[in-house]
Amino acid sequence: MSIAQNLAHINTQLSGSDARLIAVTKTKPIGDLQEAYEAGARIFGENKVQEMVAKWEILPKDIEWHLIGHLQSNKVKYMASFVSMIHSVDSLRLLEEINKQALKHNRIIDCLLQIFIAQEETKFGLSEDEALELALSAEFAELKNIRITGVMGMASNTEDETQIRKEFKGLKIFSDKLKLQTSSIDNIDLKEISMGMSGDYLIAIEEGATLVRVGSAIFGSRNYQ
Repeated sequence: MSIAQNLAHINTQLSGSDARLIAVTKTKPIGDLQEAYEAGARIFGENKVQEMVAKWEILPKDIEWHLIGHLQSNKVKYMASFVSMIHSVDSLRLLEEINKQALKHNRIIDCLLQIFIAQEETKFGLSEDEALELALSAEFAELKNIRITGVMGMASNTEDETQIRKEFKGLKIFSDKLKLQTSSIDNIDLKEISMGMSGDYLIAIEEGATLVRVGSAIFGSRNYQ
């Protein structure tokens, strides 16, 4: 199927749910992104800042760019003028840098706290306790140019759908708990749960995802560079 047909199929599956589709465009050529754009995609997700900046410069400016990969503090400045959401926030230090760069552009940048929900040790993220401690800290309260709008998680790389569902369900439960405990904090407005990728986005939707990050199911298998 074509990119447009793949997008139409996935959007049909999303209809009736709260989930919005992020087209994960990492390593994909501009032509593929243009095709997705012409088929109606408006939220693109990139893993690397440099690649996102290069594509942002070329493509239409009504695209929402989401940084979904691990982010180093020294790269924030390159995208602070335009990035719509950063999914992979896993430290106060990174939030402080995002805040600093957002201030330079007179912006408030939406961020998600990345929560470690998988069984593998290789994935990044905060524990639930670390995330709660960060959100309730005095240092975080000082950050006026960022807004925590939700949480993000990556399920274990497994064929076991029961395990995947359990991890997604746990993230939704934690999101609800965090919402209750941070309801009076000005720079927190929890409404997004970013979970689910090409292999498990249907489970994620059933468990309450509001953003699903889908690449290969739209564009075909990835071109590793």
